[in-house]
Amino acid sequence: MRIIFVRHGEPNYELDCLTETGKKQAEAAARRLEREGIEEIYSSPQGRARETASFTADRLGLPITTLDFMHEISWGGPDVPENGHPWTLSDWMIAKEDFDFYSQDWRKHPYFEKNAALQYLDAIGPQFDELLLSQGYRHEGNRFFCDTDQAKTIAVFSHGGSGACVLSHLLALPFPYVCTVLPYEFTSIIILEFPVRKGEYVHPRIELFNDAAHILNIDSGLVFQQNPDQK
Repeated sequence: MRIIFVRHGEPNYELDCLTETGKKQAEAAARRLEREGIEEIYSSPQGRARETASFTADRLGLPITTLDFMHEISWGGPDVPENGHPWTLSDWMIAKEDFDFYSQDWRKHPYFEKNAALQYLDAIGPQFDELLLSQGYRHEGNRFFCDTDQAKTIAVFSHGGSGACVLSHLLALPFPYVCTVLPYEFTSIIILEFPVRKGEYVHPRIELFNDAAHILNIDSGLVFQQNPDQK
């Protein structure tokens, strides 16, 4: 089984839709994804993600299934600097504090302890597990029990924040670490492969990460939403 994660195209955050550049990126992504053998398409309920997904759905003749829980996350909290922006704060923790996400409890760090981002992280993971269960994979600890012999490729169109939550959950990586060292651009493609070995425990493998070659001439650069109120 392969899960293809696609971030939305360049958006107008206020109107929650794609810009003209974003539409060109989404069309380029659709052409790139046409050869991946996608059988099912899922999307965040938000306009910019669904509009991005629509280009691939139209090209492949597939419906879009909405995953309400994959909407963009919010962040911020009392006395948390930079409005609680997870990407900025995570970078500070590494660069300025030499924070070790594996030996130190990042959830107790003042940047995250009261940060609303944690609520989304803790909610999105289990709900994504339900999607995996419907595909024949049961998440147990840091591994997955395969209960299917059917190989399938699905695509999930979402956001930088909700996507980071899922990657953190599936790969058992600290969320701030994912925000800092695994960023991805508009319409970039990430592919996780889950081995099909029915009756055995397996773990996901990163087949591809941040593939943005399809928008080489229409690239917006690495951009993250700054205002948590513009979900």
